Amino acid sequence: MEKLSCFFKKLDENKVQCLVCSHYCLLKEGEKGKCGVRVNKRGNLYFLLYGKSIAANIDPIEKKPFYHFLPGSFSFSFATTGCNFSCLNCQNWEISQGPKNKNLKEEEIKEMGFDLMPQEIVKKAKENNCQSISYTYTEPTIFLEYAIDTMKLAKKEGLKNDWVSNGFMSSKTIDLISPYLDAINIDLKFFDDNSYQKIAGGRLKPVLDSIREFKKRKVWIELTTLIIPGYSDREEMIKKMARFIKNEVGKETPWHLSAFSGAISWKMKNVPDTSQETIKKFCEIAKREGIFYVYSGNIFNSKFENTYCPKCNELVIKRDGYFIERKDLDGKCPKCGYKLELVL
Repeated sequence: MEKLSCFFKKLDENKVQCLVCSHYCLLKEGEKGKCGVRVNKRGNLYFLLYGKSIAANIDPIEKKPFYHFLPGSFSFSFATTGCNFSCLNCQNWEISQGPKNKNLKEEEIKEMGFDLMPQEIVKKAKENNCQSISYTYTEPTIFLEYAIDTMKLAKKEGLKNDWVSNGFMSSKTIDLISPYLDAINIDLKFFDDNSYQKIAGGRLKPVLDSIREFKKRKVWIELTTLIIPGYSDREEMIKKMARFIKNEVGKETPWHLSAFSGAISWKMKNVPDTSQETIKKFCEIAKREGIFYVYSGNIFNSKFENTYCPKCNELVIKRDGYFIERKDLDGKCPKCGYKLELVL
């Protein structure tokens, strides 16, 4: 069903400006935003998919990926269709880009997905012994109204909330969600604005601003960078990212460097897959730059799947895919007693 948008500004001649994400779309009567799921109707902005989930699953929290937030737990994960980015490398493009088809009628967009109201999400999470609810698969900013109602109910029921996000939300959205948000994994896709615009349809600065702001508000942050051959596999870029993380977010911030697969991408099927050697090399570079916790993604049998004590290098959490073996003692290293940065 449709719901009045949380944040928008009325302009002259029935125009509106959306204030939910950093695109700040200016919309005439009947126009949809870049996300495909917000529309100007009679000078008001409406979100079209409240209570309409396109995907809902019980996932290991490590799948998000979160490695330091409730490790070894399960999370109830859901999303609507739509996204405010148009990443050429997107692997969920069928649901993220679906409502952007200009030939689709409003009623057709409203039917994308199945009914799943916030109360049902919280109920299902508790029934399945999930410790958290994950707002994931597509960009949670675009289903803000649906997300925030769920987050508030989840908090009342003792559940944690985590977002998997591109970080391109407005300051108003950050203000709204921060009191209810426990953790966020933000995609730091590139470290130059040109690549953000060309490949993702976004910009770098708002993403960096979001990362800084969530850090300031003490929301647990993990970062993910997809290493795409020919695009984001430059050593100098990885070093610059590492220095930003170390200096402005914290060297204890987990950073996931993940391998790209062209076969499952939207519009980069001719780009070769990232080699395991490349991922391991960049993980080593990030470690040398001073990041405590660097993790490989989408490759197997890598030492960078595991968590090691940053003080004595003892193995603290062993991972084999989504199988987790915790060796810590209530978050402390079993060898030297160092208190690792874990949300338990």
